[in-house]
Amino acid sequence: MQPIGIRPTNDFAFKKTFGSPENKVALISLLNAILTLPVPIVDVTIENPFNLQDFHDDKLSILDIRAVDQRDAIYDVEMQLSTYSGLIKRIVFYGCEVYAGQLRAGDDYSELKPVYSICLLQGQLWDESPKVHHAFRLVDRDSGRLLEETFEIHTLELGWYNLKESELETASLLDRWLYWLLHAHQYDAATLLSLFPQPEFQKATDSIYRIAKKTEDKAMYDTREKAIRDQQWIFNAARREAREEGRGEGRGEGRAEGREEGELFGKIRMLQNLLSFPQSTVEELKPKSRTELETLETELQAQLRKRMK
Repeated sequence: MQPIGIRPTNDFAFKKTFGSPENKVALISLLNAILTLPVPIVDVTIENPFNLQDFHDDKLSILDIRAVDQRDAIYDVEMQLSTYSGLIKRIVFYGCEVYAGQLRAGDDYSELKPVYSICLLQGQLWDESPKVHHAFRLVDRDSGRLLEETFEIHTLELGWYNLKESELETASLLDRWLYWLLHAHQYDAATLLSLFPQPEFQKATDSIYRIAKKTEDKAMYDTREKAIRDQQWIFNAARREAREEGRGEGRGEGRAEGREEGELFGKIRMLQNLLSFPQSTVEELKPKSRTELETLETELQAQLRKRMK
């Protein structure tokens, strides 16, 4: 039989699978698998549900999934297809925005609900740490005291994941979800349903199967796949150019700091070129601090990703 051929890590497929109210059993299962909370999530309300028209209108610049559970805790989930400088700071920034954004004029701080920011990454964040799941919490480093029920960030680096099909039977729920996310497109529907017979997986499998069979959804999926490939090619080209320019700048400076600064110059100039913006000269960039340069690079990357959507 023919494989389904729809990668769940594609942002369109991910949003439709886990961001559709009729599939919320799949989202609940994924959240419980990642977070292992003392009180499991039993129900969620998806605040920004999947809407095909958003993709047609190109208004969906942030493809996250925002949900609230039975305790009013907030969950923000996104599939990130590429890593880039400033990604961690971006995740922290938006997570803090969600937490602070709960309060309105006159509200009491005691009304703040916990926020869980979850980022699944196609690649790897930290080369020196071959670990799939990192959970970041507000904790005192000396006493270990945890500020519970406040703010957590979870990253899942799919680039480190290497579970085999033969290990699925005894795998944890999280491992099974990660395997499904990475490999579902390689199986035909019947085989996938037999490997993952639980209702939440059946819903998710049915979702990607419908994308493959529905002309309008498949066309949008293909469009997103092309955008993903083009964006990755552009970023790879920018990195190569930045490395070359960075070597030149580094040799001129004669120190490691000069090489790092030169690489930032190269990335910024390449991104400006790809966006058809006027390119800053090295003389214009040199007076800027490293923080200013990194902020500029992050802003340019965000504009390029938005343009590629």
